Amino acid sequence: MISPEQFEKEIELIINNAIREDVGDGDHSSLACIPTNATGKAKLLVKDQGILAGVEFAKRVFNYVDPEMEIEQILKDGDPIKKGDVAFYVKGSSQSILKAERLVLNAMQRMSAIATKTSEFVKKLEGTKTKILDTRKTTPGIRAIEKWAVKIGGGENHRFALYDMVMLKDNHIDFAGGITKAIQKTTNYLIEKDLDLKIIVEARNMDEIREILRSDGVYRILIDNFNYEDTRKAVDLINGKCLTESSGGITLETARSYAECGVDFISSGALTHSVYNLDLSLKAV
Repeated sequence: MISPEQFEKEIELIINNAIREDVGDGDHSSLACIPTNATGKAKLLVKDQGILAGVEFAKRVFNYVDPEMEIEQILKDGDPIKKGDVAFYVKGSSQSILKAERLVLNAMQRMSAIATKTSEFVKKLEGTKTKILDTRKTTPGIRAIEKWAVKIGGGENHRFALYDMVMLKDNHIDFAGGITKAIQKTTNYLIEKDLDLKIIVEARNMDEIREILRSDGVYRILIDNFNYEDTRKAVDLINGKCLTESSGGITLETARSYAECGVDFISSGALTHSVYNLDLSLKAV
């Protein structure tokens, strides 16, 4: 995962770009009918059930739009929520509240949905050593807040992007001329560039796992699209020589069975690419 400093930069970029996209040269609806000096108060009303996420992000948005706005926080990220709950109150310039409203809601609705789905996976894996991972299958431009939501839901983050971890998948391996060549070339490249990056290698069958194990320096083997029986065999063959990760269409219904095969991680793109926004609204009070 990226450094805390880089993560903060990503959040800043998301907020800056989102406000640019949504507000442009001005919120003319508010400017037209609400006096500049008018003040108001609004509440973040929960109209759904799940896990709350995005409160800290919302606070940053409000501060970016207008540092004078005040937040009275009732609930925090990671709290279970139900219809009728109030997450926070925001007080200040009415124009500022309206300017921030849509970004706050869009982000919190999606983040809460991701946190809720992640929490469901975490509960399924309770009692095993397996942890649930996200992927790079995120919404372009807002990856940071989606991966943030996975953490809020109790999951773990996989690599953030192409630059913070090496992941040799089927196409890399085929283009490089095979597994051993791909690993050797990668190891040499990292030495040459003085990069301290972990290496994950994907395996499509047991023979590829055997070949991976003949090379040094592999941090984790990605056991891709294996059935339960073959996953168990793969874990036994690897025998702790490196970490293991199962992937490939693993659902909430099948996750427990893969975890019971003994893998260290399960990665699921569904945490971020297949969620329905939780229903939240910002209401004037």
